[in-house]
Amino acid sequence: MSEFISGFVSIVGRPNVGKSTLLNCFIGEKIAIVSNKPQTTRNKIQAILTRENYCQIIFIDTPGIHQPTTKLGKRMVKSAESSMNDVDLILFLVPPHKISPADLAIIENLKKRRAPVILVINKCDTINKPDVLGVIDSYKDIFDFKGIVPISALKSDNTDTLLAEILKILPKGPQYFPADMITDQPERRIAAELIREKILFFMEDEIPHGTAVEINLMKPREGKDLIDIDANIYCVKDSHKGMIIGKNGEMLKKIGRAARVDIERVLGSPIYLQLWVKVKKDWKDNDFLLDSFGFKN
Repeated sequence: MSEFISGFVSIVGRPNVGKSTLLNCFIGEKIAIVSNKPQTTRNKIQAILTRENYCQIIFIDTPGIHQPTTKLGKRMVKSAESSMNDVDLILFLVPPHKISPADLAIIENLKKRRAPVILVINKCDTINKPDVLGVIDSYKDIFDFKGIVPISALKSDNTDTLLAEILKILPKGPQYFPADMITDQPERRIAAELIREKILFFMEDEIPHGTAVEINLMKPREGKDLIDIDANIYCVKDSHKGMIIGKNGEMLKKIGRAARVDIERVLGSPIYLQLWVKVKKDWKDNDFLLDSFGFKN
């Protein structure tokens, strides 16, 4: 039997390039929330792909690297940059366009890292195949990539090729986590993120980026196959609170119903979900609140 392959792989790139979609594609489960809005991911998320007797890959999904304007943004960028330290491999995700100044800035950051880098050109299903060659040409001579792989994470196109390239680079090593473990994220955080995903899905562009979700209560109800969950949704404006609640509470009910379906799937149990909306105008720049919401400094 061949030796076991294992390692840590950080997925980095600008906001909204499909990092979380790729993570979920590899694992085959929704570990990281996804939306078509930028800066959806706010914390590092580890997801674990194990193929028994062969390999274990710990993928690290990261916030999009951008120019921050708040303490929250600074923590997000710091989290993304720290994820490139002490890993075995970095996947640099880019959209299927010629290189941008923002991507060049990330490449300058990558030059400071010891880990090898694979360039992953995502969303290739959105352009003509011959145009992919032009994208590759714009990148291939500006950094010593260990591989360049065009994919569509959304459609799982060519992701097997990417996985094979990853396994060529990762070292032989131990199995770090049990074979049936697919994430290190606490259930409370997963539940909070799934609620936030539904806010991102249902609400207008301005509102979701001003929201945070905190789980106040998550515990089994005595004598019943039911988990009670109470959560606060924080927003930055009184007008946003009204919009999140909606007329006669309809929007909040819609968010809650959609979130409940995904949370029940993750927990494997029926839940009773109660949502409350509160205004915290400065939460994005409030260190105490950012700490309590789990955004590492």
